[in-house]
Amino acid sequence: MGGAVGLKGTDGQATLKEALRRGARPVSPERGRHFFSMLASYGKDFELLVAPGSMGGDLAEYAGLDYRSLGRIGPRTTRKDTILVSSLMKKRRVKLLVFCGGDGTARDVFKGVGSKLPVLGVPAGVKVYSSVFATNPNAAVEITIQFLDGRLPTRQSELLDIDEKRYRSGQLSVQLVGNLTTPDSGVLMQNEKIPTRAFEREELESIAEYLKEEMKPEIIYVLGPGTTVQRIGAKLGVKKTVLGVDVVRGDGTVLGTDVDEATLLKMVIPGQTKVIVSPIGGQGFLFGRGNQQISPKVLRKIGLENIIIVASRAKLAFLVPRRLLVDTGDSELDDRLRNYRRVITGYMEEMIVKVE
Repeated sequence: MGGAVGLKGTDGQATLKEALRRGARPVSPERGRHFFSMLASYGKDFELLVAPGSMGGDLAEYAGLDYRSLGRIGPRTTRKDTILVSSLMKKRRVKLLVFCGGDGTARDVFKGVGSKLPVLGVPAGVKVYSSVFATNPNAAVEITIQFLDGRLPTRQSELLDIDEKRYRSGQLSVQLVGNLTTPDSGVLMQNEKIPTRAFEREELESIAEYLKEEMKPEIIYVLGPGTTVQRIGAKLGVKKTVLGVDVVRGDGTVLGTDVDEATLLKMVIPGQTKVIVSPIGGQGFLFGRGNQQISPKVLRKIGLENIIIVASRAKLAFLVPRRLLVDTGDSELDDRLRNYRRVITGYMEEMIVKVE
Protein backbone atom coordinates (compact mmCIF):
# COMPACT_ATOMS: atom_id res chain seq x y z
CA MET A 1 0.00 0.00 0.00
CA GLY A 2 3.04 2.29 0.04
CA GLY A 3 3.56 2.57 -3.71
CA ALA A 4 1.23 5.41 -4.65
CA VAL A 5 2.45 7.58 -1.75
CA GLY A 6 6.09 7.21 -2.75
CA LEU A 7 7.17 4.61 -0.17
CA LYS A 8 8.97 1.51 -1.38
CA GLY A 9 6.79 -1.00 0.47
CA THR A 10 5.22 -1.16 3.94
CA ASP A 11 7.34 -3.70 5.82
CA GLY A 12 7.42 -2.83 9.53
CA GLN A 13 4.94 -0.97 11.72
CA ALA A 14 6.74 2.39 11.45
CA THR A 15 6.56 2.38 7.67
CA LEU A 16 2.92 1.29 7.76
CA LYS A 17 2.06 4.21 10.03
CA GLU A 18 3.88 6.61 7.70
CA ALA A 19 1.98 5.20 4.70
CA LEU A 20 -1.34 5.73 6.49
CA ARG A 21 -0.29 9.25 7.46
CA ARG A 22 0.33 10.02 3.78
CA GLY A 23 -3.13 8.77 2.88
CA ALA A 24 -2.24 5.33 1.52
CA ARG A 25 -5.02 2.81 1.02
CA PRO A 26 -4.68 -0.99 1.20
CA VAL A 27 -4.30 -2.71 -2.17
CA SER A 28 -4.55 -6.37 -1.17
CA PRO A 29 -8.28 -6.36 -0.23
CA GLU A 30 -9.34 -5.16 -3.67
CA ARG A 31 -7.03 -7.68 -5.34
CA GLY A 32 -8.40 -10.43 -3.11
CA ARG A 33 -11.98 -9.38 -3.83
CA HIS A 34 -11.29 -9.51 -7.56
CA PHE A 35 -9.67 -12.96 -7.24
CA PHE A 36 -12.58 -14.42 -5.26
CA SER A 37 -15.22 -12.89 -7.56
CA MET A 38 -13.55 -14.36 -10.63
CA LEU A 39 -13.12 -17.69 -8.85
CA ALA A 40 -16.83 -17.77 -7.99
CA SER A 41 -17.73 -17.22 -11.65
CA TYR A 42 -16.22 -20.59 -12.56
CA GLY A 43 -18.76 -22.42 -10.42
CA LYS A 44 -16.27 -25.15 -9.53
CA ASP A 45 -16.85 -27.56 -6.68
CA PHE A 46 -13.92 -27.28 -4.29
CA GLU A 47 -13.39 -26.90 -0.57
CA LEU A 48 -12.18 -23.44 0.36
CA LEU A 49 -10.24 -22.73 3.55
CA VAL A 50 -9.76 -19.02 4.22
CA ALA A 51 -8.13 -16.92 6.91
CA PRO A 52 -10.82 -15.13 8.94
CA GLY A 53 -12.13 -11.58 8.65
CA SER A 54 -10.03 -9.01 6.85
CA MET A 55 -7.44 -11.64 5.88
CA GLY A 56 -9.87 -13.36 3.52
CA GLY A 57 -13.15 -14.46 5.08
CA ASP A 58 -14.87 -11.10 4.51
CA LEU A 59 -13.82 -11.12 0.85
CA ALA A 60 -14.93 -14.71 0.23
CA GLU A 61 -18.31 -13.88 1.76
CA TYR A 62 -18.59 -10.80 -0.46
CA ALA A 63 -18.03 -13.04 -3.51
CA GLY A 64 -20.74 -15.47 -2.34
CA LEU A 65 -18.34 -18.38 -1.89
CA ASP A 66 -18.82 -21.18 0.60
CA TYR A 67 -15.76 -21.42 2.83
CA ARG A 68 -14.44 -22.55 6.16
CA SER A 69 -12.47 -20.16 8.34
CA LEU A 70 -9.06 -21.22 9.58
CA GLY A 71 -7.20 -19.65 12.51
CA ARG A 72 -7.80 -16.50 14.55
CA ILE A 73 -6.62 -12.94 14.02
CA GLY A 74 -6.65 -9.75 16.06
CA PRO A 75 -8.13 -6.35 15.13
CA ARG A 76 -4.89 -5.36 13.37
CA THR A 77 -3.05 -8.09 11.51
CA THR A 78 0.71 -8.46 11.29
CA ARG A 79 3.17 -10.76 9.54
CA LYS A 80 2.80 -13.15 12.48
CA ASP A 81 -0.79 -13.79 11.39
CA THR A 82 0.39 -14.61 7.86
CA ILE A 83 2.96 -17.06 9.16
CA LEU A 84 0.46 -18.68 11.55
CA VAL A 85 -2.34 -19.10 9.00
CA SER A 86 0.13 -20.42 6.42
CA SER A 87 1.39 -23.03 8.86
CA LEU A 88 -2.20 -24.06 9.63
CA MET A 89 -2.83 -24.46 5.89
CA LYS A 90 0.20 -26.73 5.70
CA LYS A 91 -1.10 -28.85 8.57
CA ARG A 92 -4.43 -29.21 6.77
CA ARG A 93 -2.55 -30.33 3.66
CA VAL A 94 -4.30 -27.95 1.30
CA LYS A 95 -3.71 -28.57 -2.38
CA LEU A 96 -2.84 -24.93 -3.12
CA LEU A 97 -2.27 -21.91 -0.89
CA VAL A 98 -3.09 -18.58 -2.58
CA PHE A 99 -1.97 -15.30 -0.99
CA CYS A 100 -2.22 -11.61 -1.87
CA GLY A 101 0.74 -9.31 -1.37
CA GLY A 102 4.31 -8.74 -2.48
CA ASP A 103 7.72 -10.25 -1.78
CA GLY A 104 7.45 -9.51 1.95
CA THR A 105 4.21 -11.48 2.20
CA ALA A 106 5.73 -14.30 0.14
CA ARG A 107 8.61 -14.42 2.58
CA ASP A 108 6.18 -14.80 5.51
CA VAL A 109 4.31 -17.57 3.67
CA PHE A 110 7.63 -19.32 3.06
CA LYS A 111 8.36 -19.16 6.78
CA GLY A 112 5.00 -20.78 7.48
CA VAL A 113 5.01 -23.57 4.88
CA GLY A 114 8.56 -24.12 3.64
CA SER A 115 9.25 -25.18 0.08
CA LYS A 116 7.00 -28.24 -0.40
CA LEU A 117 3.42 -26.95 -0.23
CA PRO A 118 2.30 -25.46 -3.60
CA VAL A 119 1.61 -21.73 -3.30
CA LEU A 120 0.58 -18.96 -5.68
CA GLY A 121 0.90 -15.20 -5.24
CA VAL A 122 -1.71 -12.68 -6.39
CA PRO A 123 0.45 -9.57 -6.96
CA ALA A 124 -0.55 -6.71 -4.65
CA GLY A 125 2.74 -5.22 -3.45
CA VAL A 126 5.34 -2.61 -4.36
CA LYS A 127 8.12 -5.20 -4.38
CA VAL A 128 7.03 -8.07 -6.61
CA TYR A 129 10.36 -9.32 -7.91
CA SER A 130 9.92 -13.06 -7.22
CA SER A 131 8.71 -15.62 -9.74
CA VAL A 132 6.07 -17.00 -7.35
CA PHE A 133 3.39 -14.57 -8.57
CA ALA A 134 0.82 -14.72 -11.35
CA THR A 135 1.05 -11.82 -13.80
CA ASN A 136 -2.26 -10.40 -12.48
CA PRO A 137 -5.35 -11.49 -10.48
CA ASN A 138 -7.16 -12.86 -13.56
CA ALA A 139 -4.15 -15.01 -14.42
CA ALA A 140 -4.06 -16.22 -10.79
CA VAL A 141 -7.63 -17.48 -11.10
CA GLU A 142 -6.86 -19.32 -14.36
CA ILE A 143 -3.80 -20.93 -12.77
CA THR A 144 -5.79 -21.95 -9.70
CA ILE A 145 -8.55 -23.62 -11.72
CA GLN A 146 -6.10 -25.43 -14.01
CA PHE A 147 -4.02 -26.61 -11.05
CA LEU A 148 -7.01 -27.86 -9.06
CA ASP A 149 -8.16 -29.73 -12.18
CA GLY A 150 -4.79 -31.49 -12.34
CA ARG A 151 -3.77 -29.83 -15.60
CA LEU A 152 -0.58 -28.17 -14.33
CA PRO A 153 2.65 -29.60 -12.91
CA THR A 154 4.67 -27.77 -10.25
CA ARG A 155 8.04 -26.04 -10.39
CA GLN A 156 10.53 -24.53 -7.97
CA SER A 157 10.25 -20.72 -8.14
CA GLU A 158 12.74 -18.25 -6.70
CA LEU A 159 11.68 -16.15 -3.73
CA LEU A 160 13.49 -12.81 -3.73
CA ASP A 161 13.31 -9.91 -1.31
CA ILE A 162 15.06 -6.60 -0.86
CA ASP A 163 16.16 -4.45 2.04
CA GLU A 164 13.48 -1.72 2.17
CA LYS A 165 15.66 0.77 4.07
CA ARG A 166 18.36 0.58 1.40
CA TYR A 167 15.67 0.60 -1.29
CA ARG A 168 14.30 3.90 0.00
CA SER A 169 17.79 5.40 -0.14
CA GLY A 170 18.09 4.39 -3.80
CA GLN A 171 20.00 1.12 -3.41
CA LEU A 172 18.52 -2.06 -4.86
CA SER A 173 19.90 -5.05 -2.98
CA VAL A 174 18.12 -8.24 -4.01
CA GLN A 175 18.49 -11.34 -1.84
CA LEU A 176 17.55 -14.91 -2.70
CA VAL A 177 15.50 -16.10 0.28
CA GLY A 178 14.74 -19.60 -0.98
CA ASN A 179 12.46 -21.52 -3.33
CA LEU A 180 8.72 -21.98 -3.19
CA THR A 181 6.78 -24.65 -5.03
CA THR A 182 4.32 -23.08 -7.48
CA PRO A 183 2.12 -24.23 -10.35
CA ASP A 184 4.04 -24.28 -13.63
CA SER A 185 1.78 -22.34 -15.96
CA GLY A 186 4.26 -20.66 -18.32
CA VAL A 187 3.18 -17.23 -19.51
CA LEU A 188 0.59 -16.77 -16.75
CA MET A 189 3.39 -16.59 -14.15
CA GLN A 190 5.76 -13.64 -13.97
CA ASN A 191 9.52 -14.06 -14.21
CA GLU A 192 11.94 -12.88 -11.56
CA LYS A 193 13.56 -9.47 -11.97
CA ILE A 194 16.88 -9.33 -13.85
CA PRO A 195 19.14 -6.32 -13.07
CA THR A 196 20.77 -4.19 -15.74
CA ARG A 197 24.04 -5.70 -16.95
CA ALA A 198 27.30 -3.90 -17.64
CA PHE A 199 27.26 -4.67 -21.38
CA GLU A 200 24.02 -2.66 -21.77
CA ARG A 201 25.69 0.63 -20.84
CA GLU A 202 26.53 1.62 -24.41
CA GLU A 203 22.93 1.05 -25.50
CA LEU A 204 21.64 3.07 -22.54
CA GLU A 205 23.94 5.95 -23.44
CA SER A 206 22.65 6.04 -27.02
CA ILE A 207 19.03 5.98 -25.79
CA ALA A 208 19.76 8.84 -23.40
CA GLU A 209 21.52 10.90 -26.08
CA TYR A 210 18.62 10.48 -28.49
CA LEU A 211 15.99 11.39 -25.86
CA LYS A 212 17.95 14.48 -24.83
CA GLU A 213 17.91 15.74 -28.43
CA GLU A 214 14.20 14.98 -28.80
CA MET A 215 13.03 16.56 -25.54
CA LYS A 216 11.39 19.97 -25.80
CA PRO A 217 12.28 22.68 -23.23
CA GLU A 218 8.68 23.65 -22.47
CA ILE A 219 7.38 20.08 -21.97
CA ILE A 220 7.12 18.46 -18.53
CA TYR A 221 8.63 14.96 -18.34
CA VAL A 222 7.74 12.43 -15.67
CA LEU A 223 10.76 10.13 -15.30
CA GLY A 224 9.98 6.63 -14.07
CA PRO A 225 12.29 4.46 -11.95
CA GLY A 226 15.29 2.49 -13.21
CA THR A 227 18.82 2.86 -14.48
CA THR A 228 17.71 3.30 -18.10
CA VAL A 229 15.70 6.43 -17.29
CA GLN A 230 18.39 7.55 -14.83
CA ARG A 231 20.80 7.86 -17.79
CA ILE A 232 18.36 10.21 -19.48
CA GLY A 233 18.32 12.38 -16.37
CA ALA A 234 22.11 12.38 -16.29
CA LYS A 235 22.21 13.63 -19.90
CA LEU A 236 20.01 16.54 -18.81
CA GLY A 237 22.34 17.26 -15.92
CA VAL A 238 19.75 16.01 -13.44
CA LYS A 239 20.59 13.77 -10.48
CA LYS A 240 17.62 11.41 -10.82
CA THR A 241 16.50 9.11 -8.00
CA VAL A 242 17.09 5.57 -9.32
CA LEU A 243 14.08 3.96 -7.69
CA GLY A 244 11.74 6.93 -7.48
CA VAL A 245 9.67 9.05 -9.86
CA ASP A 246 11.03 12.52 -10.72
CA VAL A 247 9.61 15.42 -12.72
CA VAL A 248 11.69 17.72 -14.95
CA ARG A 249 11.29 20.11 -17.85
CA GLY A 250 12.99 19.38 -21.14
CA ASP A 251 15.52 22.13 -20.41
CA GLY A 252 16.75 20.26 -17.32
CA THR A 253 14.80 22.22 -14.71
CA VAL A 254 13.93 19.92 -11.80
CA LEU A 255 10.31 20.27 -10.73
CA GLY A 256 10.16 17.42 -8.22
CA THR A 257 12.13 14.42 -6.96
CA ASP A 258 10.83 11.11 -5.61
CA VAL A 259 7.26 12.37 -5.91
CA ASP A 260 4.04 10.55 -5.01
CA GLU A 261 0.73 10.20 -6.86
CA ALA A 262 -0.87 13.26 -5.25
CA THR A 263 2.07 15.47 -6.23
CA LEU A 264 2.05 14.17 -9.80
CA LEU A 265 -1.65 14.93 -10.16
CA LYS A 266 -0.92 18.54 -9.17
CA MET A 267 2.13 18.89 -11.44
CA VAL A 268 1.19 17.26 -14.73
CA ILE A 269 -0.56 19.40 -17.35
CA PRO A 270 -2.70 17.67 -20.00
CA GLY A 271 -1.18 18.10 -23.45
CA GLN A 272 2.08 19.45 -22.01
CA THR A 273 3.38 16.39 -20.16
CA LYS A 274 5.02 13.13 -21.22
CA VAL A 275 6.01 10.12 -19.13
CA ILE A 276 9.20 8.14 -19.81
CA VAL A 277 9.27 4.57 -18.49
CA SER A 278 11.36 1.45 -18.95
CA PRO A 279 10.07 -2.09 -18.34
CA ILE A 280 11.38 -4.11 -15.39
CA GLY A 281 14.21 -6.35 -16.56
CA GLY A 282 13.28 -10.01 -16.89
CA GLN A 283 9.59 -9.29 -16.19
CA GLY A 284 8.60 -6.68 -18.75
CA PHE A 285 6.16 -4.74 -16.56
CA LEU A 286 5.60 -1.14 -17.68
CA PHE A 287 3.07 -0.09 -15.03
CA GLY A 288 1.88 -1.68 -11.81
CA ARG A 289 5.26 -2.80 -10.45
CA GLY A 290 7.53 -0.40 -8.57
CA ASN A 291 6.02 2.74 -10.14
CA GLN A 292 2.54 2.87 -8.59
CA GLN A 293 2.99 6.64 -8.20
CA ILE A 294 2.27 6.80 -11.95
CA SER A 295 -1.27 5.66 -11.22
CA PRO A 296 -4.25 5.22 -13.55
CA LYS A 297 -5.41 8.74 -12.60
CA VAL A 298 -2.00 10.16 -13.51
CA LEU A 299 -1.85 8.25 -16.81
CA ARG A 300 -5.32 9.40 -17.82
CA LYS A 301 -4.41 13.01 -17.08
CA ILE A 302 -1.18 12.77 -19.08
CA GLY A 303 -2.79 10.84 -21.96
CA LEU A 304 -1.75 7.41 -23.17
CA GLU A 305 -0.42 8.91 -26.40
CA ASN A 306 2.20 10.71 -24.30
CA ILE A 307 3.88 7.56 -22.95
CA ILE A 308 7.50 7.09 -24.07
CA ILE A 309 8.91 3.58 -23.58
CA VAL A 310 12.68 3.01 -23.53
CA ALA A 311 14.65 -0.23 -23.20
CA SER A 312 17.94 -1.65 -24.41
CA ARG A 313 17.83 -4.34 -27.06
CA ALA A 314 19.42 -6.69 -24.53
CA LYS A 315 16.63 -6.06 -21.99
CA LEU A 316 13.99 -6.91 -24.60
CA ALA A 317 15.95 -9.98 -25.72
CA PHE A 318 15.91 -11.34 -22.16
CA LEU A 319 12.10 -11.17 -21.99
CA VAL A 320 10.70 -14.68 -22.46
CA PRO A 321 8.21 -14.45 -24.09
CA ARG A 322 9.05 -11.09 -25.65
CA ARG A 323 6.17 -8.96 -24.41
CA LEU A 324 5.49 -6.02 -22.12
CA LEU A 325 2.95 -6.25 -19.30
CA VAL A 326 0.61 -3.87 -17.47
CA ASP A 327 -1.18 -4.49 -14.17
CA THR A 328 -2.34 -1.10 -12.86
CA GLY A 329 -5.39 -2.42 -11.01
CA ASP A 330 -7.65 -0.56 -13.46
CA SER A 331 -8.90 -3.13 -15.98
CA GLU A 332 -10.33 -0.53 -18.38
CA LEU A 333 -7.03 1.35 -18.52
CA ASP A 334 -5.05 -1.89 -18.86
CA ASP A 335 -7.17 -2.85 -21.86
CA ARG A 336 -6.41 0.51 -23.49
CA LEU A 337 -2.69 0.08 -22.85
CA ARG A 338 -2.63 -3.40 -24.37
CA ASN A 339 -1.54 -2.88 -27.95
CA TYR A 340 1.58 -2.90 -30.10
CA ARG A 341 3.77 -0.03 -28.92
CA ARG A 342 7.02 1.58 -29.99
CA VAL A 343 10.05 1.09 -27.74
CA ILE A 344 13.11 3.30 -28.19
CA THR A 345 16.12 0.96 -28.16
CA GLY A 346 18.95 3.24 -29.32
CA TYR A 347 19.84 6.42 -31.19
CA MET A 348 17.03 6.76 -33.78
CA GLU A 349 16.25 3.06 -33.26
CA GLU A 350 12.89 1.63 -32.32
CA MET A 351 11.27 -1.77 -31.95
CA ILE A 352 7.57 -2.65 -31.98
CA VAL A 353 6.62 -4.78 -28.97
CA LYS A 354 3.24 -6.08 -27.88
CA VAL A 355 1.85 -4.96 -24.54
CA GLU A 356 -0.32 -7.59 -22.85
